Amino acid sequence: MALLIYTFIIIIAWPGLTSFLHSLSQHFDKERRGLPGKMHREIQKMREVALVYLDRSGGLQKFVQDCKKYSDSKQSYAVYHFIISINPSDIAELDATLGNHILHNPIQAAQIFQSISILLKPTHLPPLPSYVLSLAAFPFNYTSQRFYMSEGIAIAMGIVTKYTQGARFLCTEETCQFSKGFRYIRVHLPGATESATVRNDFVCSLCSSPLQEDMKFRVLGDKQIVEMIDAKVLNALKGYSNDKSHFRIQTFTVFLRDELANKMKIGNHYKIIGIPACVQNGLQATACIEVNSIQLCKPSGPSFVSDNFKYLLSLTASSCWRFTAILANIFASQVVPPGTYNTLKLAILLSLVQTCDKENADYLDLLIVTSDTLVIDRLLNYSLCLLPRGIRHPPYSDIFPSVSKDKHGTGSASIQACSAVLAKGGICYIGGLASYKRDKLELLHSVLESRATTVFIPGKKYGEEADQQVTISLQTNFWSYVDSSSKKHIQKDNFLIGQMDMSLIPPNLVDGFGLLIHDEFPSCQLSSPLVHHILKKAIHPEAMLYKVSQQFRMQDYEEFISFAKNLHVELSPEAESLIQGYYLASRRVRRDSVHGSTLSASALKILISLSKAHAKLSLRKKVLEEDALIAVLLLESSLTLKHGKSALCIAPNPVFPFDLSDENSLQQRDSYLMQCHHQLLKFIGAYGPGIHINTNEE
Repeated sequence: MALLIYTFIIIIAWPGLTSFLHSLSQHFDKERRGLPGKMHREIQKMREVALVYLDRSGGLQKFVQDCKKYSDSKQSYAVYHFIISINPSDIAELDATLGNHILHNPIQAAQIFQSISILLKPTHLPPLPSYVLSLAAFPFNYTSQRFYMSEGIAIAMGIVTKYTQGARFLCTEETCQFSKGFRYIRVHLPGATESATVRNDFVCSLCSSPLQEDMKFRVLGDKQIVEMIDAKVLNALKGYSNDKSHFRIQTFTVFLRDELANKMKIGNHYKIIGIPACVQNGLQATACIEVNSIQLCKPSGPSFVSDNFKYLLSLTASSCWRFTAILANIFASQVVPPGTYNTLKLAILLSLVQTCDKENADYLDLLIVTSDTLVIDRLLNYSLCLLPRGIRHPPYSDIFPSVSKDKHGTGSASIQACSAVLAKGGICYIGGLASYKRDKLELLHSVLESRATTVFIPGKKYGEEADQQVTISLQTNFWSYVDSSSKKHIQKDNFLIGQMDMSLIPPNLVDGFGLLIHDEFPSCQLSSPLVHHILKKAIHPEAMLYKVSQQFRMQDYEEFISFAKNLHVELSPEAESLIQGYYLASRRVRRDSVHGSTLSASALKILISLSKAHAKLSLRKKVLEEDALIAVLLLESSLTLKHGKSALCIAPNPVFPFDLSDENSLQQRDSYLMQCHHQLLKFIGAYGPGIHINTNEE
């Protein structure tokens, strides 16, 4: 049997701790007289097993220690909470009946350990289908009040509010014996609303007089409402997918109480254990889950790459540049012909392997200037599907979190997820920037700089005493494009020296993206292979047009990227020196008398991110000078698009200056990149402030 840990919150009502055993004994005597003989013997046996287990496991000792905390407290209590950990596998060895009772009748089983009220909180369940509650299946089984395991993504999260854990009621008839004491204690049960615990229409069971709550003994706890959705919804938010299956997606409500409040973060994937229930809110009934255990789900990528990639890596072992060049050359052959858009495809692969759900990660955002938005859109949509969290932002919706009123009748605020949150650890593709208003673009720039956004919650609007600000971190790479063929854009005469007119987009936003890339074809002119590819795909959408598409399938690239992105890489001293030298030299060269250096401070982070990404894509754990050179050439090309040429004076397409068709073209590219390396060293030596780098001549 799998290891299962249960935490019991024992809720006990009594006027004094010292009278606990006596009152409990009297209760058991009354209960025993009302039970049939066989049932009584079974319950009595299970209680004995529970007592033996608690004695052996240290639960009773912990219970005594917790009692001392209440004894030392000066506050009056009607409800006492105790937490005891229980392993059902150990209990099953003592008594199989009790072990089965705990798993399948948790509310009744709680009474075995204590006769008033207990809440069981497991962290695991047996890995069997009968314990899994599918949130996408129909019907949603909420009638069986036992433990189920479910998993999904938190897409909306309410603020923490209070609920009544327990309350004491007294009979209003002074002559009634229940007008005093602790006869009427009401506690929260899974799935119960606030009105089930506290109401003004309770009556005395002895004299039928109304009951009135003794407010001195009300015990409050924390409550948080979270909306979750099955993880399959991510497949529906991708722009392109080979998965043709249809499925039903619906959000579901979970309740987090007491110590579980604020244990979830919006956008994360969780595995939960709880008891399903149905909450009635007026005429509306909502299926929900009372969560007893939360576990964060971490994606575990494959620990291998396909044999074809391994063979390609062995063939290109003589050069540090050939493997990634071939990867980019043949990438996305289902969408564009091999050999086209190589620079863009390399940048896409670099961005894909630089995805991470950790804060302060090495992000790599892409902004593409293109005259053919249709082809670029297809290419980016295809690339999204290589990640579990590749999100295509739907138009006319919020990119970043927003606040709305909770729909469960509480009147409190609920933070709604968005594309950027759902893309945590992946890519958020936001489409063309021209469709966004300036205020949205300013917010995007702020997010690109800080990797966080702040949600403002006005207190008066949502029933709170004070306003609140909630900061949400966004761990995702952003992709977007600019349509250079739009009439709103006026291209400058010389594309390489003046560069693109980005007047519709704030300059600081352009700098916020890590790379600015222009596609390789002039406006309104496509290559012949691309035209043939588009026509053939229109006639036969499912056809494999190239042999390489069969050798390196989409699944192979998924596994490759999942493996490469999890590699931990470190900068070599030589690569670090080259990056630092180029950065300092460029800050000297790229400057004007008004604004100073046009090279932003974030350029150093981008260089490091590009270098690490190229090392990962090469399946290396050490960043070499060759990786740093590719990073420099990509960034310099991006800067040339924004600000014009510098003294480094690179070619228009420095990473792929010509077609890659055979061994000779690969060798020619290696020779060209070695010349670029030598040219970069001379540039650093001439303009770097005190930077000394050994050259081949030395």
